[in-house]
Amino acid sequence: MGSPCFAEFFAGVGLVRLGLEQVGWKCVFANDNDPKKAAMYKKNFMEDHLYESDIEKLKPSDVPEIELATASFPCTDLSLAGMRRGLSGGQSGSFYSFIRLMRKMGGARPGLILLENVPGLLTSHDGADIGRALTALNDIGYRVDMFIADARWFVPQSRKRLFIIGVRSSGKSAGIRFFERRDSRLKPGSLTRVVERAANIRWSFNDIPAPPENHEITLEDILEPDGNVKWWDKSEVTRLVSQMNLAHAKVVDTLMLGDDRSYRTVYRRVRDGVVRAEIRKDRVAGCLRPPRGGSSKQILLAAGKGNVMARGLTARECARLQGVDDEYKIPGSQNDGLFGFGDAVCVPVIRWIANKALGPLYAERRKRKP
Repeated sequence: MGSPCFAEFFAGVGLVRLGLEQVGWKCVFANDNDPKKAAMYKKNFMEDHLYESDIEKLKPSDVPEIELATASFPCTDLSLAGMRRGLSGGQSGSFYSFIRLMRKMGGARPGLILLENVPGLLTSHDGADIGRALTALNDIGYRVDMFIADARWFVPQSRKRLFIIGVRSSGKSAGIRFFERRDSRLKPGSLTRVVERAANIRWSFNDIPAPPENHEITLEDILEPDGNVKWWDKSEVTRLVSQMNLAHAKVVDTLMLGDDRSYRTVYRRVRDGVVRAEIRKDRVAGCLRPPRGGSSKQILLAAGKGNVMARGLTARECARLQGVDDEYKIPGSQNDGLFGFGDAVCVPVIRWIANKALGPLYAERRKRKP
């Protein structure tokens, strides 16, 4: 029996592919329309099946026979940066382009679909957007499951994401008992409320085991040596600390009193029209984002022995925070790398989903085939 084949849409820099291939899946098709992400993809996978085009331009004949289609469609319009346009927005609305392509594939549609996006999809437009997304999957013949997974279970990055699995079937709702007994981390209140209100959705909840506890790897484990990086000058550090409110500044003061250097991450955010620097209290990075503005660039702060230093996270450090090993090549500028990994999916999360959900579903479908 050969490896099960999949296609990845909105492929980005290929981290969904990395996670799936690590557990035996084979990528036979990929699509993305961002030239810088495509450059990183090609540098690492060196294959000619990446179609650089808008998904709207793809034809069913472009996609080879597959068992799984993955789609990490843009989340911009589900955030404040996208004015909360939701699935009606120009970027996040490309979800429907994916649905149209799957519909046009007819009987060649894959048995499984895996979608990934931000948890904000659950509450976008008071739940209307997630309802439309699930209905769209039902309409093209897929029963659906969904859950939240956090990169923090595997790497020192707080990154919760919504995953939706579609299983090709015309059957009725199934597996409600599996949802009811799921670990609470997989089904927070925002997700449970969607399930409770969605009377017309055809579900297929799977028996996904409880996720692992928080991983022991901390921020220090992914950092570059001091000799490989440039720390900010004192004036920049002073400015950063001056942007903190009293509570956050006290955290820095406490760390400075320590006998050893401690590391934390900081984001600048606009609060009531004022730029504020906010420090995390734990030894975990905040959720990586593409660097579209100064506030979206995560800052590393080091304090101890009466001293405080700061700098931006490097592209290589961000790759490690996404579970990517150092064999992965990062061409282009630091900003290109930050952009690619800020928009990406955490590799060990995909590997875990493949092992605990997709693999069993694929095996079950094979048993049913004559």
